[in-house]
Amino acid sequence: MSLVEYVHEQRWFGGKSLEVTGAEIVDHGVLRHEPRLADALVELRYGDGNHDLYQLLLGEDDEFDVIADPSTGGELVRLIAEGAKVATADGQIAFERFAELPDVGGSESRLLGVEQSNSSLVVGDSAFLKVYRRIEAGENPDLEMTRFLVSHGYEHVPQLLGWWSYSGPLVAATLGMAQAYLPGSVDGWSLALEELVARPDEFVARVRRLGGVVGELHATLAGDSDDPAFCPEEASPESVALLAATVDEDIEQVFLHLPADEEAVAPIVGRGDAVRDLLHGLASFGSVGRRIRHHGDLHLGQVLWVNGDWVVIDFEGEPARSLPERRMKRSPLRDVAGMLRSFMYAASVADVSHTDLEERSRSEFLDGYLEVVQGTGLLPQRETTERLLRIFELEKAVYELRYELAHRPDWVSVPVGGILRLLEEGR
Repeated sequence: MSLVEYVHEQRWFGGKSLEVTGAEIVDHGVLRHEPRLADALVELRYGDGNHDLYQLLLGEDDEFDVIADPSTGGELVRLIAEGAKVATADGQIAFERFAELPDVGGSESRLLGVEQSNSSLVVGDSAFLKVYRRIEAGENPDLEMTRFLVSHGYEHVPQLLGWWSYSGPLVAATLGMAQAYLPGSVDGWSLALEELVARPDEFVARVRRLGGVVGELHATLAGDSDDPAFCPEEASPESVALLAATVDEDIEQVFLHLPADEEAVAPIVGRGDAVRDLLHGLASFGSVGRRIRHHGDLHLGQVLWVNGDWVVIDFEGEPARSLPERRMKRSPLRDVAGMLRSFMYAASVADVSHTDLEERSRSEFLDGYLEVVQGTGLLPQRETTERLLRIFELEKAVYELRYELAHRPDWVSVPVGGILRLLEEGR
């Protein structure tokens, strides 16, 4: 199998809709000689003239990809613990230790099979490694955010153990990071699908605490006025108009290309103008509060329930956005809207959307969240907050509609339902 064919078949490859015209290893460093383990940067070239960099772990005779080899994770942990520096042909791979690493000597690693844009390993049930696949210039927000939160005492993220990065004339970028593994944890999405059916009151009771944990997250991210990468900023008077213009453009593009023969979208076909009118009606106010660094892709799959409390994970942001976009400061209500939309997805997939469980979950989450952030100055007045939140929910639902039409047509009814509900509330 050629390198192009291999990469194109991987779930973490984000360019499946593009014509890949070539692939080339542009730099690599040997992490271990016997048996050979090398970390390589691969340039993928596309028919439109663009290109991307991806990370592969190579074995003997440049076999790709050996991340699933049971010895790979332990070797990466060892290199982090030693603070190793590995020379490449054109640069260097540097391993950095942040905290004491567990002793994983002789432990095998296992590759987690969850669907995502990166690869994850568990080493000896004590260390969790995330290997970033698509490599962009600059520090990955996942590492940057996690380090900031741990350093500022936020207790609802897994402990950061270390990371590794590449630097050279080609690019300077994060390659991966290590965190404490949390055995016995269950992700919020799986928990919701189980408990909304079997024990709905238990799930709703947990959701208020989840709102508080997200509120603590935002308060921590806004708590350092001396760090220019994280200090809160007052939104400009034009920010609402700019936000509305961006969402308006998204609405126009999505509704322009709605498939007329798709039954699931029939309730909103021809209603693009009504959705845009709703947007402009909601956007008729001033301040949006403060802008801060935020999670950027918050939903039930990005939180874990472990030892009786919630933990937040995966701070990379939306994979489709560029790294500079993912590092931008925005209203924390974007995260809140993402979680509210996730409740609708969970209720639909669990087939309990005909009950009041989604509304109860929304209400409990918002109460828990607002209880924490009130008095922090992060949000505008309550009425403005509610209007702004609906704008972000509309933005998210339109984004979801585009995604589901392209990737999961069986789920199109969920964002359609969200748009219809917003239209109904706007009457």
